Amino acid sequence: MKIAIIGAGPGGYETAIRAAQLGAEVTIIEKDSMGGTCLNVGCIPTKALIHSADLYNEIQKDAAKCGVIVENVSIDFAQVQAKKAAVVKQLVNGVAGLMKAYGVTVVKGAASFKDAKTLTVATEEGDVEVPFDKAIIATGSVPSKVPLPGADLPGVVDSTGALDFEAVPESLCIIGGGVIGIELSHVYQRLGTKVTIVEMLPDILGNMDEDITAVMKRMLKRNKVKLHLESRVNEICQDENGLLVKFTDAKGKDQECPAEKVLMCVGRRPYTEGLGLEEIGVATERGKILVDDKFETNVEGIYAIGDCIGGIMLAHVASAEGLACVETIMGEKPEIDFSIVPGCVYTKPEIGCVGMTEKEVQERGIDYEVGKFQMMGNGKSLIMGETSGLVKVIADKESKKVLGIHMIGASATELVHEGVIALNMGATTEDVLSSIHAHPTVGESIKEAAHSVFGDAINMPPAKK
Repeated sequence: MKIAIIGAGPGGYETAIRAAQLGAEVTIIEKDSMGGTCLNVGCIPTKALIHSADLYNEIQKDAAKCGVIVENVSIDFAQVQAKKAAVVKQLVNGVAGLMKAYGVTVVKGAASFKDAKTLTVATEEGDVEVPFDKAIIATGSVPSKVPLPGADLPGVVDSTGALDFEAVPESLCIIGGGVIGIELSHVYQRLGTKVTIVEMLPDILGNMDEDITAVMKRMLKRNKVKLHLESRVNEICQDENGLLVKFTDAKGKDQECPAEKVLMCVGRRPYTEGLGLEEIGVATERGKILVDDKFETNVEGIYAIGDCIGGIMLAHVASAEGLACVETIMGEKPEIDFSIVPGCVYTKPEIGCVGMTEKEVQERGIDYEVGKFQMMGNGKSLIMGETSGLVKVIADKESKKVLGIHMIGASATELVHEGVIALNMGATTEDVLSSIHAHPTVGESIKEAAHSVFGDAINMPPAKK
């Protein structure tokens, strides 16, 4: 079977590997760099900058508390960017190596559908036709744009531009308090930038649990990041000192935020331009490709996965969708529960969440119980100096089945997988707390939170009656 995949991000290239493993003849088409947004201008470079910023902050502010004296600490931002670029290059080359190892044909160029069985790829050498039995569209997403006056001024950037600053800006106004905005505020605040976040919604971080976002807001305040919620940006202007973001705050008062740079973080949208979808009759809705539960479009033999179909725009979701899609095509019967998706924020403290939030449980009318454990009671967190966090376990009151696990603290993006497995296996709180957890670890806090559902956490004072 000939399978053509458009887009070599995590969704596309992992799908290509799985298709090859299952015996398909695979061609993958990518017009930019292998690895897509995630490896080149998203997940990986952002986390590389976060690592450098955290290392600088730890040496500058925390090392002396541990008896490690380091003098004259400074940032070489050019080297920070060089390290980021080196990590990206190594991973991108690794993807190219995997394609070669699995016998996947790589075509560099922009693909469009000639018909429902043929792609035309515009390459540097000219147009190339790629016939296929099945095609999988994995073109991802791009930063959203809003019709905001001044959004095209010099110094106004999207997330891609914020990863490539030549120098650390003195001040930065971030429009949008979602995951990308919060992570980049973390980077530049730690590098010495004066950061302001203007968010239109009542809270930051979208649909995360309110107990988690409450801790993050306290941390932002502690780190001197100014946060304006329920605030509408009206325009961006340029004056003699740089840029000026004009907005109306929650009380209806007009405010101004001067900044050297302005970062627009107002979400992402599916990228489907130039594919020729209309010509072959593929149905779309506001830019996203419509698919069924097997990821097939209304045109037989043409599938789509990842950000271009909307939904949860995360690299690991795109990869899981791609594997499920191609396994179905090749006659397998994949079993992936797409209702159980972990969400992570790579700040310090980190955030890791999976399952329903308390608000979602309430909205569904489920009778539930909550267990919480504060990180200040965890020995490993105390050693690491990261005690401003908590673990929250939400469970069905009658069955004790775990409905959600939400945490903010050290290593939360790693520990969230315990929650993923618990939900995927239908575990109860008894299953979690009866499993021996190693000591001393941050992971013990998950067990303590499960104990707390019953009101008997070991390393917490008894609740007042």
